[in-house]
Amino acid sequence: MTARELSFVHLFRPATIAGLPPVLLLHGTGGDETDLLGLGAAVAPGAALVSPRGQVLENGMPRFFRRLAEGVFDEADLRRRAGDLARFVDEARAAYGIDAPVALGFSNGANIAAAVRLLHPGLLSGAILLRGMVPLETPAAAARVPTPALLVSGERDPIVPAANAARLATMLEEAGGPVEHRVLPTSHGVTNADVEFAADWYARVASRPGASGTAS
Repeated sequence: MTARELSFVHLFRPATIAGLPPVLLLHGTGGDETDLLGLGAAVAPGAALVSPRGQVLENGMPRFFRRLAEGVFDEADLRRRAGDLARFVDEARAAYGIDAPVALGFSNGANIAAAVRLLHPGLLSGAILLRGMVPLETPAAAARVPTPALLVSGERDPIVPAANAARLATMLEEAGGPVEHRVLPTSHGVTNADVEFAADWYARVASRPGASGTAS
């Protein structure tokens, strides 16, 4: 495990299997750079893992952007933080010699991943969004880039309304799909079913022609 001096505190785990897309791990509120390492290894065994720590603190808990209330985001801050994360991805690619990553985000991490996908098309090679919601009411118009995404929602999630999750799936499709939206009979936390769906989706993305875990 290595952690070079880049713009985000982070951990990097090199790939043990060549040719797999690297994974950008984005934790939820209160997590840190260690939080999703186990999930990343389960979803993408053998892939390189890049795991940054969110730079915003809410009551001492790391997040990737500010919010004004539960489910109400500071969109100006979100746009700026998405740009910061996009620059970190470029830094990590140069420092570690990896290709464009698949983002794997939970909750707040899923929301920043969705914002990066919408605001910085082409930066990510894919996105797995666990309990994600619409990050921006009016994202800036951007070029359509065919980036696959998996959105996994909870049917009984008290934080993400079903209509909001469905709207996010539509926004991602309009930005360039394909998008797979799964709804599980669960709440906001990650379940074994999330891991299984994410691992299956990642394996299908990794098997596409041109998918690679090395710099191109």
